[in-house]
Parts: sequence; structure tokens; C-alpha cells
Amino acid sequence: MAKYIIKRIFYSILVLLLVSMLIYGLVRLLPNDYVETKLFPMLNQGTVSEEDITRMKELYGIADNSFGGIVKGYFGWLGNALKGDLGISFKYSEPVSVVIGRSMWVSFIIAVLAYILVYLIAIPLGIKSAVKQYSVLDYSVTTFTMIGISLPGFFLATALIKIFAVDLGWFPQQGLEDATTLNEGFDRFLDQVYHCVLPMATLVILSVGGTMRHTRTNTLEVLNADYIRTARAKGLSEKAVVYKHVFRNTMIPMVTMMAGVLPSLFGGAMILENVFALPGIGKLAYDALVVGDIPFIMGYEMFLAILTVIGTLLSDIAYVLVDPRIKLGK
Repeated sequence: MAKYIIKRIFYSILVLLLVSMLIYGLVRLLPNDYVETKLFPMLNQGTVSEEDITRMKELYGIADNSFGGIVKGYFGWLGNALKGDLGISFKYSEPVSVVIGRSMWVSFIIAVLAYILVYLIAIPLGIKSAVKQYSVLDYSVTTFTMIGISLPGFFLATALIKIFAVDLGWFPQQGLEDATTLNEGFDRFLDQVYHCVLPMATLVILSVGGTMRHTRTNTLEVLNADYIRTARAKGLSEKAVVYKHVFRNTMIPMVTMMAGVLPSLFGGAMILENVFALPGIGKLAYDALVVGDIPFIMGYEMFLAILTVIGTLLSDIAYVLVDPRIKLGK
């Protein structure tokens, strides 16, 4: 186990290095940069000159977009990153690590609660749908699955806002808190939960369909296995067969999804957080990308890459816990 983990960590470092090179190169090749985005209106008004813009780019370290300049800039960023310094965000004028550490928790709390609801809904319904294949429940679950998979996130979010916020007035349209009142303590917590209902509902509807589909498909495969027929032949009740034998083996392929859960928990949802105007890390990353904030984009993307690597490693280890027959390579 220890040798396997050490080897995977070594491979992960190589992957992260290659990912950082690719991301930095792509970010530097964006058609706009922070200085041009910020000063272009002033250039049109004549309050700044091209020379002023060039000096600003040199100050921010983005003046030279040649291959050599990009390589030099990358190794400068990498050297600082290895020291724990992700740089100062152009847009937010704070250390990137501080901005990420402060804003990721909003996204994390919403995502965690949404994922708990997704698994509580999707796994039982997926198993029940497979056990009662071609029943009314099965067709209903399949229909709901297709709706959840097919709907674009921004469309569903806008529809929920229109119905439940604008027309019915049950929930606030946007934001994390009510700006018209000053709540403290538990009242403030309840107000934030109230504002998060529609974002969480959107995430649940979008995610529950895919999870139900995977659960249903895996359960159907397990139900047709020889050892399930043997268990039934021994006289075990259907409940014991499903929840003792089928359920555990159904979860084995589901463990693969763990690799993507961790970055999605902390990484936020760019589109949804913008639609609901939530101050999560996804919205901040989108705003930084629009203006070409290279330090924040690099810090955010590497943050997600590290979480993905950790999630993949945890997923591999979880295989052993779920199925003792699977052994980690040496």
C-alpha cells in the first residue's frame, strides 16, 4: 500500500507539472489581458497612452508574449509556487491563496449539502428502478434522469428563479444574504440557508439524474450475475439479496465517481454562481478569467488539479475498502 501511494504521488507530481505548463501557456495566449481590459476605455478617451499600457504590462510581468517570454514567465511563477506563493491577484489585489481560502467555503457548503441530497435520492431510486425494471417507477425514474441530464444549468437556474422567486415569491432571486436587513448569529445563518435553497435545488436536479442512471445500470448488471441467482436459490429473501449482495457490488463502479466529487465540492459552479450571484470561488474564477487575471486563474486551476489528483488516489484506495477482491498494485 505504501509503495503504491508513493508511486502514485510521484506520478501525480509529473501530471501537475504538465498541467501547470499547459494552463499557463493557454492563459498567456488569451486574446485579452488584465492591463488591456482595465485601461482600454482610458486609451479610447486619451487619458492613457500606448506607452503607459506597455509599462503597466511590464510591471505585471505580461509584456512579452513570445515563446521565450512565456517560458520565462512560467518558470518564474513555478518558482514562487514551490515556495507557497501563488502571487497577488490582479483583480482582487490580495494574495491568491487568501482569496481562494476565503471564497471556497461558500461553494463547498452548498455543494456538500447538494451531494448528500443527490445520493440520498439517487441511489435508492436507482436500485428500486432496476429491481422493478419496466415498471411505472422505472419509466418515471428514466424520464426524470433524461430531464436532469439534458437541461442546461443556466436554463434550469433561470427557470427556478422565474417560477419560485419572481412569480411565487417564495425565495430570494440572488445573493447569499438579504441586503435590506442586518441579521446576526443564528438569524443570519437561517437567512443564508434560505438564499441557498434554489442553488442547491438546481445542483440536485442536474446531478441526481446521472447518479440514478449509473446506479440503475450497475444494479441491473449485478442482478444478472450468477452469484445473485445462487443467493436466491438458497432461499434468501429478496430484501436480503438486494441490500446485502446487490447493493454492495453496485457501489463498486460508483466509487469511480469519487475522483470528480472532491474538485466539484471545492471548485464551485461558475455558471450557477453567476446566475444566483453567489460569492463562491466559481464566480470569482469566472470574473478573473474575463479580465485575464493570470495569478488567480493559475492558482484556481492548480487548486482544482491537486484536488482531482487527491480524489483519484482516494478513489483507488476506496476500491479496496468496497471490494476486498481488488488489490492495489505494488
